[in-house]
Amino acid sequence: MTSSARTTPLSSARRAAGSARLPVAGTAAEPLPPGEPRKQRSDGVEARQLLLHTALRLFSEKGFAKTSTREIALAASANIASISYYFGDKAGLYRAVLTDPLGSPDADAALFDQSHFSLRQSLQGLLVGFTEPLKQGDLAQQCMRLHFREMLEPTGIWEQQVGSRIKPAHEALLRVLCRHLGLPQADDDLHRLAFSIVGLGIHLFVGHEVMQALKPELAGTPQAIDRYTERLVDYALAMAHSEALRRQPV
Repeated sequence: MTSSARTTPLSSARRAAGSARLPVAGTAAEPLPPGEPRKQRSDGVEARQLLLHTALRLFSEKGFAKTSTREIALAASANIASISYYFGDKAGLYRAVLTDPLGSPDADAALFDQSHFSLRQSLQGLLVGFTEPLKQGDLAQQCMRLHFREMLEPTGIWEQQVGSRIKPAHEALLRVLCRHLGLPQADDDLHRLAFSIVGLGIHLFVGHEVMQALKPELAGTPQAIDRYTERLVDYALAMAHSEALRRQPV
């Protein structure tokens, strides 16, 4: 998903959380995991997923610094050594929790950046990446709470995500828009359009509790979420069409 601008009022929270900062990948403080992923049996996949979901709940409630691996293992009814086996260490588990439990539209550019796709197909592939996780209910909200907490109590992972996942996805969307609007390269207005389209998907997470209070049936079932996705695609197409019209010579 896209990064929000960090404002001055958050600076004191960052300083207070400085001691919880994760070691930078590749330093002696945090050994890099082996280059080849470990092979897992089907029960191993389930065990890993249980650890992820348990860690997600605890990290979102208490934050990185105040959540111990022993507490996570106990809540997941797992051996603490399993955290080392699957994730390397606490930092590796936290990094996986920020990206793995629901998947990430940032990692799925191939679902929308295809030269043979129509603009509708591309926008459908993009926005489904945001709306499908909502079908997992509370898990989606825990992910959102964790991302908010990461912004308030930064560990350094968010900056890594912007560079390694969010920026490539944003660039992929710009390619799609350039292709369909007949532009040689992206300008500032095309960046604005890309951020606005992605904002349609992000708002479903950010504004979920408000929607639940005002009109819960809009996203209360998988079928309702599918209908909402179709409307989002319509709105995104209208935004792109408006930008194309604005660029036509008078």
